[in-house]
Amino acid sequence: MLTRIDLRGRDVDPRSLLPRAQLDVSQAVEQIRPVIDGVRHHGVDAIQEATERFDGIRPARLRVPVEALKEAEERLDPEVRAALLEAIARTRKVHADQRRTDVTTQVVPGGTVTERWLPVRRVGLYVPGGLAMYPSTVVMNVVPAQAAGVEALVVASPPQKEAGGLPDERVLAACSLLGVDEVYAVGGSQAIAMLAYGSRGSDLERELDPADDCEPVDLITGPGNVWVTAAKRLVRGVVGIDAEAGPTEIAVLADDTADPRHVAADLISQAEHDPLAASVLVTTSAELADAVDAELVRQVSLTKHMERIRIALTGEQSGVVLVGSLDQGLRVVDAYAAEHLEIQTRDARDIAMRVRNAGAIFVGPWAPVSLGDYCAGSNHVLPTGGCARHSSGLSVQSFLRGVHVVEYTEEALRDVAHHVVTLATVEDLPAHGQAVTARFPGDGAA
Repeated sequence: MLTRIDLRGRDVDPRSLLPRAQLDVSQAVEQIRPVIDGVRHHGVDAIQEATERFDGIRPARLRVPVEALKEAEERLDPEVRAALLEAIARTRKVHADQRRTDVTTQVVPGGTVTERWLPVRRVGLYVPGGLAMYPSTVVMNVVPAQAAGVEALVVASPPQKEAGGLPDERVLAACSLLGVDEVYAVGGSQAIAMLAYGSRGSDLERELDPADDCEPVDLITGPGNVWVTAAKRLVRGVVGIDAEAGPTEIAVLADDTADPRHVAADLISQAEHDPLAASVLVTTSAELADAVDAELVRQVSLTKHMERIRIALTGEQSGVVLVGSLDQGLRVVDAYAAEHLEIQTRDARDIAMRVRNAGAIFVGPWAPVSLGDYCAGSNHVLPTGGCARHSSGLSVQSFLRGVHVVEYTEEALRDVAHHVVTLATVEDLPAHGQAVTARFPGDGAA
């Protein structure tokens, strides 16, 4: 079922040889640019028009009533409620330890620099609602933002026809459990534009129903489809964004000790998300690759979303990479930089600690990616498309800004003044130096 790339005995850079989903965000940018411009200029009217066009429904109001959030929580299945509360508790525990503390460094006597960590004031959290609904994504976005101390949290999620124009009820229930009450029934590129520009449009004096009045945010986080990704690219700079998320991906580095049933099940679990999802096995064992292929054929036929999974597994973005050693396997997975990387080998933790590039690493046979999706305590909003080479997943740090506070006494400034003047002169910025010497008139040393 999976295509094969044989790198055994080949000393080559694997980056251009590895399977990867083809996602043309640039083309999508041009297609949704009119939507973004429409929301920027016309606000709620453009949001409603785009929502009716793309989602087939025109909600009476953008903001979800608080009563609807509470009712969704009250109707929540007890087992789902218990599972969400457990996910929240574990995610809170991990993210609570990520909060940074302010640090003051004495550079010289009388001269200090304090690095303060300040939360973003207002954050927009996008929760997708396409092929699947994601109350777990509410947890993964909200918990680190709350741990960072973000003042205002705004959730946007697509309206559902079957829900009468509200977002999915489980998404609403998760918001209620987390104490988030500013939720908008807006999805896709128009949601990203609304979060970035607000819903008033260019007429800032316009009178709006409070239920339609969304104030712009400072940062947008959360995954989405190619249209959401394109919209985030267009508004980047107007607001901050966490990342340009692409289709989900899993890589498994395995040797002959791995259980083919486990490996196949884990590859299928991510293929279930989307026909563009990537599932890649990197292994030293051709026998394991054969066994996994046989298991995929058997297990895929038993899945609910069989056609979606089959398309993903047989697509150009998925495959098996045969390597001659685990050292070569490590070079391959570092080049691939997977969103999710499983290590199913002998001495799995030792191997995992040698990995440089991955969004999250799952060690051994009892830590499948699905655990991280829900209840490991880790975050499942992770870099895709090779971005793990330079970017991290969502965390408390995503919502914090480091601000340097500089305090110098007169004597401490006097002591370094001549160095400041020298460097300002070298850079031909004499006014920089004069801003220092003006404080010490008649002082030849300055």
